[in-house]
Amino acid sequence: MTAAVDAIVVESDAGDDTAAAGTRSLSGEKARRIVEAMRRSVAKRGAAASTFEHVAREAGVSRGLLHYYFATKEQLLVEAVRRDCDLRMEILETQLAGAQTADDFIALMAQNLQETVREDPDFVTLMFELFTLSRRNAEIAVEYAGLMRRTRDQVAGMLASAQREGVLRLHAEPEAVAEILFSLGDGFALRMLAEPDRDFGTTIRAGIACARTLLAD
Repeated sequence: MTAAVDAIVVESDAGDDTAAAGTRSLSGEKARRIVEAMRRSVAKRGAAASTFEHVAREAGVSRGLLHYYFATKEQLLVEAVRRDCDLRMEILETQLAGAQTADDFIALMAQNLQETVREDPDFVTLMFELFTLSRRNAEIAVEYAGLMRRTRDQVAGMLASAQREGVLRLHAEPEAVAEILFSLGDGFALRMLAEPDRDFGTTIRAGIACARTLLAD
């Protein structure tokens, strides 16, 4: 296909997703389909095997449109993880807003972790795939570190707010506590996915006890 025809296909496909050529807004329906298709593909095939051909076909768009939004599949993977992280942070913030005690706060965080692993293991896989890729790709390493920093800062803000309201009594700086909570959660998620038939009840209770030493009197 000639470059001219490719340009016509991209312009036609972009349609409702861009206000003007070159803006590459990701808020439209086609962009969302592309990101979701990448998410499913990585969960099923892994990042290395998730080609633009696979993603374009599953999203029901032309490959030209996919390239219009994302220069590389690594950029698309970062966007998929970013969207998931933003959504999950919104959900967590809404859940924690109703916590009246430290035990409420800790129980809600533990519940959020278990529901994520049980109901959406693809998200956990996506995070670990991006981490693995970041070890070999400097550009992705910068993006991944930025995502980690942003989510850590968001949770640290929630912790600080809960402490001001008297719900929590932090035994370290909010950023440090958030980092430890994420480390516990990441470790639990990895092990729970590796042994899906194992009962992790005792382990979760031990993790809750660890969290309580950081968050409560």
